[in-house]
Amino acid sequence: MQGYCVKCRASREIQGAESITMKNGRPATQGSCPTCSTKMFKIGKA
Repeated sequence: MQGYCVKCRASREIQGAESITMKNGRPATQGSCPTCSTKMFKIGKA
C-alpha cells in the first residue's frame, strides 16, 4: 500500500503495514517508511 512520508516528502510503499481502527471507528493503515523508518499513516480501507 502506498502512503506519504512527511520526512522524505514522497509517496512510498508502507513497510510493515497493518490495518487498524481509529478511536472514531474509521479504518486506517499504519506502518513505517522503508527509507527513513518514520511512522506512516493512511486513513481509509486497505
